[in-house]
Amino acid sequence: MKRYIPFMKSNPTVAVVRLSGAIGTGGRGSLSDQALAPVLEKAFSRGKPDAVALQINSPGGSPVQSSLIGARIRRLADEKDIPVVAFVEDVAASGGYWLAAAADEIYADESSVVGSIGVISAGFGAHVFLARQGIERRVYTAGNSKSMLDPFKPETEEDVARLKTMLEQIHTNFIRHVQKRRGEKLDNNSDLFTGNIWIGSAAQEVGLIDGIAHLVPAMKARFGDKVQFKRYGPKRGFMSRIGAQVATDALAGIEERAEFARFGL
Repeated sequence: MKRYIPFMKSNPTVAVVRLSGAIGTGGRGSLSDQALAPVLEKAFSRGKPDAVALQINSPGGSPVQSSLIGARIRRLADEKDIPVVAFVEDVAASGGYWLAAAADEIYADESSVVGSIGVISAGFGAHVFLARQGIERRVYTAGNSKSMLDPFKPETEEDVARLKTMLEQIHTNFIRHVQKRRGEKLDNNSDLFTGNIWIGSAAQEVGLIDGIAHLVPAMKARFGDKVQFKRYGPKRGFMSRIGAQVATDALAGIEERAEFARFGL
């Protein structure tokens, strides 16, 4: 109650938001703007914290959701005039780094994986298998591009060229975001935007992070030993709590595990 009583000195407060998992549009554990909106709103608004700390452990995912979450963080930080500090755990790569770059400062562990500023699209082709099984694929469209990159049809040069153009556009948006947020801290002589990754202090050398530090000691060094930490996170739904989403959660877990595995985690 002390923070709401005039003329009484209160201890500094840091709101902590954990951003852990792949970035997507749904599924338990995935990070999305819809799921994180109430969490971020509370973290920035309750009790006027002295700072908001982001604990990030994400291999990336949806570029749109990454952009929406990052934009929400920046809007709230500017509206409330609250500094945002990101702390990377195992990985902040691809969309995970997009989220980290939304912070005013970024810190990581000596062994954290950081970067992967690029865009990827992966799929499969099953048309040969279907043909061998005597299965005929029938697709009818209104619009020449409606069935672009159908995995059950042979890919065409036109479809591949169109996809690469889309990926380049998203990559350009990613680069602009990082350049805007990190500015002169970046080492423009390195291969920052090739999709490469850096570990710990190497990420600091190229300007992707500001230093090596962990959340609690770093915030105590900044605000004193009496700083209080208030943690915020999305609530699990009732069906999830009673184990009624086992199949869905298992599939989401496999997909997320594959994303982390790309970085040897």
